Amino acid sequence: MKHFNILLFKFIVSLAVFWISLGLFFGGTFVEIISFSLLVTVISYFIGDLMILPQIGKTNAVVVDFFLTYTLVFLFGGIFFHSYLMIGWGSIISASLIAGSELFIHAYIMKNVKHTSRAKQRNFKPNFAFEFAEENEPDPNKDK
Repeated sequence: MKHFNILLFKFIVSLAVFWISLGLFFGGTFVEIISFSLLVTVISYFIGDLMILPQIGKTNAVVVDFFLTYTLVFLFGGIFFHSYLMIGWGSIISASLIAGSELFIHAYIMKNVKHTSRAKQRNFKPNFAFEFAEENEPDPNKDK
């Protein structure tokens, strides 16, 4: 049920973002806005939220979501739109607004959804990652 709520919230936010960035500024049709919202919601959720977020954290996952949204809108915008201005600026505006909303979505996910990969992950302490020592028996022929 939590996953459905997250998907629904992401879809509503994506719908609003694409309505602003593509519909309001560039006159995109309702079908284009719905298709981009659905595409970005599904791919961003499965790649960004389920696979990347538990591994690298909230901030880095927002950066990945920015580039993922930018790439998706840029690539599929070439199919739907015929203006390079609309594709370029629509991608940047959409990716920026989606990344801003993903901050709140990732905070909700980290707080309320337990990921299995996070539970199985060992604690990594970087203080003990490297060992520095001197040789016990240094070479007596070596000049210092």
